[in-house]
Amino acid sequence: MEAVVVDAGSKLLKAGIASPDQNPALILPTKMKRVLEEGEAGEGEGSEVEEVTVDPVVRGFVKDWDAMEDLLKHVLYTLIGWEIGEEGQILFTDPLFTPKALREQLVQLMFETFNVSGFYASEQAVLSLYAVGRISGCTVDIGHGKIDIAPVCEGAVHHIASKRFEIGGIDLTNLFARELQKSNPLVNIDISEIEKLKEQYACCAEDQSTFDETQNSCQTEKHTLPDGQVITIKRERYIVGEALFQPSILGLEEYGLVDQLVRSISTVSSEYHRQLFENTMLCGGTASMTAADPLRPLNISSCQYS
Repeated sequence: MEAVVVDAGSKLLKAGIASPDQNPALILPTKMKRVLEEGEAGEGEGSEVEEVTVDPVVRGFVKDWDAMEDLLKHVLYTLIGWEIGEEGQILFTDPLFTPKALREQLVQLMFETFNVSGFYASEQAVLSLYAVGRISGCTVDIGHGKIDIAPVCEGAVHHIASKRFEIGGIDLTNLFARELQKSNPLVNIDISEIEKLKEQYACCAEDQSTFDETQNSCQTEKHTLPDGQVITIKRERYIVGEALFQPSILGLEEYGLVDQLVRSISTVSSEYHRQLFENTMLCGGTASMTAADPLRPLNISSCQYS
């Protein structure tokens, strides 16, 4: 049996049988719902069965191993089609700076609970470059819960020069929610709807001067929510993208994404600089945010998110 590849992110889990030039067969939310057991739901008569939302993966790392085990059982046995006693090999993607203890716990789970015949963990930055036929380059992975910048030289991550930031798509969603609340104070929007609006409208100005122009002139979009309420979206959609280049918008004292990339590559031996700059790869759903001119209507059909 071919090996199974699993990429468990903070928002989505991607999995499938290893095969060249093929998209993941499964893409499903990592977030799960767990029914509270007797005694957890509350005291007193008439207590109803309650469900709680569980996030097995937070900021790229597994935090709830019981939930992760349940999720993997569903993926491997129900969706992939493994049979108990006939488990195959598995490859996991490894986020940047994964603690040794977490990696050991994953290995233990795979061999003792899932009885896999073979296990391998490879760093996400290396696999991302392999996917486009490169062994050297710099990956900028902007995920749901973190940003990883990793220079890769000859198939090996340069860890000393790598950088990890615990901000990502979820923080941009929360920022978008706050900005929309300012311009639409009478409308209460569910966070799941905010996520959809961000994917539909959020974009990046092409440069700093273009972003500054949004202060005075910016196209206004009107959006009708599922409940019939109408909201306006104007400069908010540019602030979301600009936060990646000006983290102060999120209240963080950090350099922006471009500065961090240059600083990271500059730490590597100068003989690799040109190769790293010429092979810089953007990964993660947030990285697919479109660039747009604030003076022109946004073409929603051009926005693609992975």
